Amino acid sequence: MENKPWLAYYPPQIPAHLHYPEVPLTYFLEEAAEHHPDKQALSFLGKKIDFRSLAKEVKKFAGILRQLGVAKGDRVAVMLPNCPQAVFCYYGALWIGAIVVQTNPLYMERELIFQLNDAEVETIVCLDLVYSKVSKAKPKTKLKNIIVTRMEDYLPFPKNLLYPLVQKRKGLHPTIDFLGDGCLSLKNLMKDADEFVEPAKISPKADLALLQYTGGTTGRAKGVMLTHKNLVANVIQCHAWFYKSEAGKERFLGAVPFFHVYGMTVAMNLSIRMAGTLVMVPKFDVDLLLKTITKEKPTVFPGAPTMYIALINHSQLSKYDLSSIEACISGSAPLPTEVQESFEELTKGRLVEGYGLTECSPVTHANPIWDQRVTGSIGLPWPDTEAKIVDLKTDAPLPPGEIGELVVRGPQVMKGYWKKPEETEQVLREGWLYTGDLAFMDEKGYFYIVDRKKDMIIAGGFNIYPREVEEVLYEHKAVSEAAVVGVPDPYRGETVKAFIVVKKNAAVSEQELNIFCRERLAAYKVPRLYEFRSELPKTMVGKVLKKELIENKEASDDPT
Repeated sequence: MENKPWLAYYPPQIPAHLHYPEVPLTYFLEEAAEHHPDKQALSFLGKKIDFRSLAKEVKKFAGILRQLGVAKGDRVAVMLPNCPQAVFCYYGALWIGAIVVQTNPLYMERELIFQLNDAEVETIVCLDLVYSKVSKAKPKTKLKNIIVTRMEDYLPFPKNLLYPLVQKRKGLHPTIDFLGDGCLSLKNLMKDADEFVEPAKISPKADLALLQYTGGTTGRAKGVMLTHKNLVANVIQCHAWFYKSEAGKERFLGAVPFFHVYGMTVAMNLSIRMAGTLVMVPKFDVDLLLKTITKEKPTVFPGAPTMYIALINHSQLSKYDLSSIEACISGSAPLPTEVQESFEELTKGRLVEGYGLTECSPVTHANPIWDQRVTGSIGLPWPDTEAKIVDLKTDAPLPPGEIGELVVRGPQVMKGYWKKPEETEQVLREGWLYTGDLAFMDEKGYFYIVDRKKDMIIAGGFNIYPREVEEVLYEHKAVSEAAVVGVPDPYRGETVKAFIVVKKNAAVSEQELNIFCRERLAAYKVPRLYEFRSELPKTMVGKVLKKELIENKEASDDPT
């Protein structure tokens, strides 16, 4: 207890240690299909799918992949929004032992090419709306198979007929020839697919389930290697934390994207583990979300502060009923106290802050949902999760109240970075993951994030790495210097601001830079604010002093 003071503040219903069976992640789906076959597994804009049917769809897709030559250990990219296809393609790939590469549909061509090449992906599943990006990227990658699906393929009648018409009016419904050149229709493939496909033999501790890409101080995305055991462990830990929830009875709101590790674990995987109903929304639209909550009555709502803020501030909020929501863990960004209090008053449910990293599947800490929580704290380490604060120079453990780097160890911690042994060694030492976040622990064992060792920006729950944005800005012929920082934003938490020095005898406007960036970056990475300067403050060795940019001070004589 001396090294784990937090255990004294665990609710009595949560044990310090849990049992983690040596099973693949797909085991939870098999269990749900066996014991709750008629229970509604998925709800998507009116479409209902029970666990028996979901298990069949998973096996059908697994069989399709096998027929295409996908073998155990091969990487399969899933580039889909929250929809039924995102669920069964994910589990179908895992069923045959393939490694899922979750791919953000918002990626631009250059981002997509990098990820597909780094992961050596040969097969991808994507929505028709992003097919043009994937097809353009294909010649520059090892892609052999592009499996395309449409949103309307899994919509109920008459929405499946109306949806294409609405999309065409918006100019968003592409016409795609699914024949030849490695482009295949998921709908056509599923019609004749075999639903009796034997699963691959999985070694949960050794076999990878996921390559989840995340950035770093270098600005280049890294593939986080998460094993079946990592994902199974985090789901079981999450289930233990939601100890009042009942198997077979909960309804999870899938608003956080499943291609984000947080939505994948706390919404998708947890709902299947608990034989709950996963209520999916394809994108974050406040009106759609309010209508969905009122109609579908979810009980569990994993989200980000941005989502809760948008709901609270909606002008027509009084027309909707949010009272079904009982429990929420907020992640991806700090949770403001006023948002927490307002949302709880609105729903009468509980909203607590948690903490995690892609490298940890992702959750390591959270405040107790129904017991003692501490405002401003990320909460307590989860069962079987060790955490400590270490000195930045010596790595020596620090006492309560002192600020240092947060390091964690537990069954959910990654195997390492894909094809990056040196970077893996930098952050994984004797099982301890060095998070890069500055924090402190109080006497009770509650942890608090103080600052980020890295320059990462978190805007609306998305991780944004300044160097990546800076590299794009430097590509513009009029830009001499660029520095990107995160600045406070009442809605997104942080937003991206770019400081620009223009070349002599050149000119460029904010609008031009905005268009230039939007052609090369996902929309959430594009700077929202620009400031033009004659020079940037730097150290003696030429390092840009970003802190001074944020504080709007003059250049420093810092000799570092």
